[in-house]
Order: sequence, then C-alpha cells, then structure tokens
Amino acid sequence: MIDRSKDQLFCRIKELPIDLLLIRDDDIPGFVGNGICDLGIVGENVFAETKAAQNSQLAATLLERLGFSQCRLSIAVPENGTIRTVADLAGKTLATSYPHLLQDFLKVHNIKAKPLIMTGSVEVAPRLKIADAICDIVASGVTLAANNLRELTTVLKSEALLIRSSQHFSAEKEAIIHRLLSRMRGALMAEDSKYIMMNAPRSAVSAITQLLPGCDSPTLMDLKKEDMVAIHAVCKEAVFWETIEKLQSAGASAILVMPIEKMTA
Repeated sequence: MIDRSKDQLFCRIKELPIDLLLIRDDDIPGFVGNGICDLGIVGENVFAETKAAQNSQLAATLLERLGFSQCRLSIAVPENGTIRTVADLAGKTLATSYPHLLQDFLKVHNIKAKPLIMTGSVEVAPRLKIADAICDIVASGVTLAANNLRELTTVLKSEALLIRSSQHFSAEKEAIIHRLLSRMRGALMAEDSKYIMMNAPRSAVSAITQLLPGCDSPTLMDLKKEDMVAIHAVCKEAVFWETIEKLQSAGASAILVMPIEKMTA
C-alpha cells in the first residue's frame, strides 16, 4: 500500500521503510546519480540519453529490467520523401529530443547530419519544413502514420528500468533493496501470469499440457468420475480465446482462467 501526501509528490510505502518521490522522468537519473534518491524507475531512453550526455560518468547503474513501457527510439522520415536508407541522412536535419543518442548513432554510421533539438511535438517538424527527418520515441506507430512518417531504423530499444545509485549502501539498506526487488519481480510475474483450471480425460493430459502457454508442469487431481482429472496450472503467458478453444478441442471442459495477485519465483 502507498500513502500519498497532499501535494501528491511524496509517498510512503506502508509495508517497507521506503519513501517515494514523484518527479519528472528527465530528472530521475540525476536524482539517483547525485545520491538524492537511492533507486529510480525510469525509461531506458531517458537513462541512456542522460548517460550519453555525461559521457557515461553518471553515478547510477542498472539494477533490473522491468519489462513494461516497451518502446523504441527510431529515426522516421516522410513516407514519400527521398530518404530511403540510413546513408541518405547525410547532410540532412533531424529533429529530436535525444540529441546525444542521435549523435552517437550518426557517429557509428559515419554520417554527418544536423540535430535540431525539440522538446515536444517532434513529429510535426518535417511537415513544418524545419527538419528532413525525426529521431523520436515510437510505441505503436500511430502518431507517425498520422503525420505521414515511416520508421527508417531503430536507434535504441527501450523499456522501464530500475536503477540504483553507485554509492555504497549499508547492509540494512541493501537488505531493504533486496526485499523490494523480490516483491517487484513477484508482482511482474503475477501480472503476466494466469491461473487456469479445467477438467479433462486422463488420456488428454499430455495434449492439453502442450497447449498451456508457458506452463512447466500442471497439477493433476483425480475426480470422482472415472478416468477424469482436474488440471490446475500457472500459465506464464497470456491465455487467449484461441488457446481455450484448442483446449476444448483436446477434451478439456469447465475451463476457468483467473488473474494472480501475488507470486514468487
């Protein structure tokens, strides 16, 4: 449970001696690197840009990849423009909020181009004729399509990260971090997992097990009805309707799929 203060910027976790500070994502690497915060949750794109800006001197390190908020930093160009390959970026202007990552990318590919720093609405730059291309975060690609842009190449794949300060922590604080990390891993595992129960003929168990997504070994319980068993399993992947239909075709019945609140490895 989390208690929020009246200004909504400062929170306290009830179950652990941890305080939360809610700040802009751009400020998180600096707060962790300067020791103001011990840990931070931030997008890999922001973390990588900050490290690139400081020539990798940022006093913060990656602790855990969290797997959510996945996106990518991509270079996008006008759909019907003349830029068809990465080499065609030479001599062009690229609008971006990530100038250091873009410069590193251009340097690796030996391309001389001009970054145009923008803090928002980067995708409109080509339409306004102030840039030939953009380097920006892409998730679904809907915004690019709406502005008649297409992805040319990916600069960086990004997801949420848990980062920690490089400073030395006491044994007590390290133990708290370990407990927090263990609980976060459990919560993430539970979010992606489902508990599934069904009845089936014993002869169908092998075929059904093969259909269960991300399941190692289900639990079997005998039913009163002869040659029938109850199958209980934790599926570590999504259970789609197509999967349920395949289970039914294999002989399963009374299929129940439930979310999992908490889980440990």
